[in-house]
Amino acid sequence: MGENAKGLSAGTISRLKQHWQEEHKSWSQRNLGLKKYVYIWADGVYFNIRSEEAKQCILVVIGVNEQGKKELIAIEEGYRESTQSWTELLEDIRHRGLTVAPKLAIGDGALGFWKAISKVYPQTRHQRCWVHKTANVLNKLPKSVQPKVKEALHDIWMAETRENAYKAFDSIVKRFGDKYPGAMNCLIKDKKQMLAFYDYPAVHWQHIRTSNPIESTFATVRLRTVKTRNAVSRTTILSMVFKLTQSAEKRWQKIRGFNLLADVIDGVEFINGEKKEIEPEDSENRISAYS
Repeated sequence: MGENAKGLSAGTISRLKQHWQEEHKSWSQRNLGLKKYVYIWADGVYFNIRSEEAKQCILVVIGVNEQGKKELIAIEEGYRESTQSWTELLEDIRHRGLTVAPKLAIGDGALGFWKAISKVYPQTRHQRCWVHKTANVLNKLPKSVQPKVKEALHDIWMAETRENAYKAFDSIVKRFGDKYPGAMNCLIKDKKQMLAFYDYPAVHWQHIRTSNPIESTFATVRLRTVKTRNAVSRTTILSMVFKLTQSAEKRWQKIRGFNLLADVIDGVEFINGEKKEIEPEDSENRISAYS
């Protein structure tokens, strides 16, 4: 609420909380029939707030629409990022009208989200978040080796082409595989999903290689929630995080190269981030996925 909140009575705060809860409930039931999202980011976010249950998980989905604007699609409580929780959330937004499958979903490889979206939106492709993957790999290594491996991982996802990325993959596995098989197995198990971004416009890569739109937003939200010292209910946490995220959403900017989203929607093929030239007859035969 900012500096103007000083001196508010407990009764006023209670009424505000009730209003936020009702607002979130109404927002969560809104019709999505006119919405279409090209890319979506998903994550399960935890907050260090004393609550009725330890480590409450908030499931978050953010999407970018046809005009390149990022929007909050869903924010609901979940049970430790389980497949069931994610399935219920995705089925709910589909039931409310979001019937057109996003072209690409980005998120952490550990999420139950992937099984859920494969069930609810089977046409949507998967892109694993490189920030999460890097952290997962480094956590399986001695600290003395982590800087070298981090640099080698950087060479993979910053490679100009998929072919060069594969070479970097092979190089890091050959270099560290014998000594640190656990870390390398963690890396290569999602190899295909780690490199899906090469099939999309290069100008979009910085947006779709990681789940940063969620991470950056909730870094700000956590700065606010950390002030909460008293134990609060699950509903209070959810409504508070919802209002803070709505406030952050007002500052979100369009993704770079949003004019190329129309090509992604129409199924134009991109190779290593560059649009593949097509013959005139192929152009005439292409049917838009959003028509």
